[in-house]
Amino acid sequence: MNEKAKNALQSLIDGNKNFVNGITTTKNRTVETLKSLQNGQSPAACVLTCSDSRVVPEIIFDKGIGDLFVVRGAGAVIGPNILESVEYAVAKLKVPLVIVMSHDDCGVMKAAKNTYPAEPEKFGLLIKSVYEIIDHETECYNELARDYTLVKKRKLLKRSEILRKAYAAGELEIIRAYFKFDTGEVVFLD
Repeated sequence: MNEKAKNALQSLIDGNKNFVNGITTTKNRTVETLKSLQNGQSPAACVLTCSDSRVVPEIIFDKGIGDLFVVRGAGAVIGPNILESVEYAVAKLKVPLVIVMSHDDCGVMKAAKNTYPAEPEKFGLLIKSVYEIIDHETECYNELARDYTLVKKRKLLKRSEILRKAYAAGELEIIRAYFKFDTGEVVFLD
């Protein structure tokens, strides 16, 4: 792992410890911070995660304005807009670290587990994207959410030449993570 990615990851680990312990150290959540960044940004990491209102990367990693490039979509399902957003973070903003994070009680995982193998009546693209990893041994949707981070990591690399090249050159790390609601802890899976 390159030094910039290591430093970014350690900062996220430390920030999550702050969150878990109820300590907020981030000071850059003010209009003054925003003004200082009005001509550009240089986030340390990109976090690809779900749109769930309980999953707020800036808070759970104790970060402020400009620290993270956050890409969110229901279930963090990787469609064209999600993929291009991550590519933008890597190609244009030179982000050395992408975190692919799932979480407890994900509605998309729950719906996929409960609907499988039938054709979904609603939200078909979201739900069917999870079907590829469901089997009879998958016991719960939280397990499914953790497993799905590997699929998302593979899809990012498979679908994007930009990400593949940066990854192969050692300029990019993609790390899987899982956010636990009972403790607030982010567990890194890689």
